[in-house]
Amino acid sequence: RPVHPVLHHAVLNLAALPLRTILAAPLGLAVLIAAALSSSRMPIADEPLAAALEAYFAGDIAAPQAIDCRLAGTPFQRSVWSALRRIPGGTTTSYAALARGIGRPTAVRAVGHANGANPISVVVPCHRVIGSNGALTGYGGGLARKRWLLAHEGVAIEA
Repeated sequence: RPVHPVLHHAVLNLAALPLRTILAAPLGLAVLIAAALSSSRMPIADEPLAAALEAYFAGDIAAPQAIDCRLAGTPFQRSVWSALRRIPGGTTTSYAALARGIGRPTAVRAVGHANGANPISVVVPCHRVIGSNGALTGYGGGLARKRWLLAHEGVAIEA
């Protein structure tokens, strides 16, 4: 089954990994999941990741928080991604608030760039960041996907 465009961004970030598993999700969505255990072992599909994403798409929007991630990136990017993981499901924050939250209040644009470089959307919920005025702003997977994910989490965004 083709991958639904809502998750195309996440799929692109995972497509380079050697093993992919298709996970069916509501509304015909599918997610490709891959994880390497270590450089000395063959990569296998990550069952806890698959279970957490299945739970997320079934309505348990907190399920991805149970996934332990160690992401490669600059110290600044990792601080932003860590802050993203602390945004509760069903809520949003602004880029400016996120910058203040990591102790870098003048780094709003850099926070936006780090947000856009997030390698695992949904697990690191970059879709929960919106403009200070409440408007949907950039999302690597497109604003329609961001709107869908936020609606799935119960966030009302005006058109």
